[in-house]
Amino acid sequence: MLKRSAEAGKRSLFSIFPVQPGCCMTDYFQLQKNGTNFRTEVLAGVSSFLATAYIIVVNPAILHQTGMSFSAVSTATILVSFFSSLMMGFYARNPILVAPGMGLNAFFTFSAVLGLKIPWQEALGAVFWSGVIFLLLSVFNIRTYIVRAIPRPLRYAIAAGIGLFITLIGLVNARFIVSNPATLVGVGTFSAAMLTFLAGLLVTAVLVIRKVKGAILIGIIFTTLIAYPIGRWWGLDSGGHGGSIVNWKGLFSAPDFSLLFQLDLLHSLQWSVVPVIFAFVFTDLFDSLSTFVGLAEAANLLDEHGEPRNIRRSLLTDAVSTTLAGLLGSSPGTAYIESAVGIEAGGRTGLTAVVGGLLFLPFLFLTPLLSMVPAIATAPALVLVGVFMIRPVVRIKWQQMDEAIPAFLAMVLIPFTYSITEGIIWGFLSYTLLKIMAGKKKELSPALLVIDVFAILSLILK
Repeated sequence: MLKRSAEAGKRSLFSIFPVQPGCCMTDYFQLQKNGTNFRTEVLAGVSSFLATAYIIVVNPAILHQTGMSFSAVSTATILVSFFSSLMMGFYARNPILVAPGMGLNAFFTFSAVLGLKIPWQEALGAVFWSGVIFLLLSVFNIRTYIVRAIPRPLRYAIAAGIGLFITLIGLVNARFIVSNPATLVGVGTFSAAMLTFLAGLLVTAVLVIRKVKGAILIGIIFTTLIAYPIGRWWGLDSGGHGGSIVNWKGLFSAPDFSLLFQLDLLHSLQWSVVPVIFAFVFTDLFDSLSTFVGLAEAANLLDEHGEPRNIRRSLLTDAVSTTLAGLLGSSPGTAYIESAVGIEAGGRTGLTAVVGGLLFLPFLFLTPLLSMVPAIATAPALVLVGVFMIRPVVRIKWQQMDEAIPAFLAMVLIPFTYSITEGIIWGFLSYTLLKIMAGKKKELSPALLVIDVFAILSLILK
């Protein structure tokens, strides 16, 4: 009896923790079941990290304009990315990195703080409270119901749209596509940067075609290595001016924890800040939902019911990341579409996210080292990921116009508006309206109508 009680106690104790005694990572992450191995997952984690590592520098550069310390925001960004990605890996077991989101940081800076004149302490409080609302939506499984209500054609379109968006980001980073006052966009001038990008794209594409393990990572390293000497030899940067593509800014820097717990929880609940809280909620809601759905459809990360794998845990992780961001001193955290780079490299389990998350931590002290990996080095990988992400578009019934038109709008508006949120909002609204006009109201679920309400509120609160 005592022995059985002890064994029951051990089972209940270990059920709390993700890794049970004597259980290795191969078993916990079910590598064989997912058709992958330890080496592939590690390479995928490194690839995803290199594709997302720019946020360590870019996020502080944007939030610094609010008066927040650059070094302190950098530290907060690293901590949010580290803890959130580890939770995504160990808890949700998905190969998706989580970090402070682009777009959300711009809203934090330019709309909330500079536009509405809300002190950054109160804005951080708004981030925290939006995370709390997210947690409630996730705990009560409301977000999961919303995901399941997304029509299949829109799921495929969102995946393809995100692929086009990632490709556009890569082409812009490479200066292959540039702003043109006459035509909005155009092809950049032939320069050292463009030559570097084209060489990196060619080598990476050949490696992918030949199915070389770690092709994406090798391509990123190759492009980084050729970026520096080409910039020096030609004496040109991407704009045709003196300098180089890669700028060395040292090696070590001490972490700055001065923003920890500097949020203003009380004043962030005043009426003037409430619209900001809900704007964070709606924007992060659509960003995270579309990212999870898009990556799941593109990489077949689906459960036995055809739904995104472990979606409830993934969304809960996203909510925790946003709450944590407010406490640590950053804009909201969210799932990163650049995780597609690691998924394309073969990442299929949470081990990919764990590896990527762990790689953030050393940069508490090595932030300047990231200057050695320029944006142009990840550009070829992002372009090729577009090929991978656009595959589900063939599943859309293009002959059925009441589904084809909303799917098309969602797909093209994501890159054309440079916003995942805009694409998914107009995709949902057009799908609902066209189904009603076509006399097919029965095909609209109550949960989809709830999404439409959120979409309208998101447009109003912009």
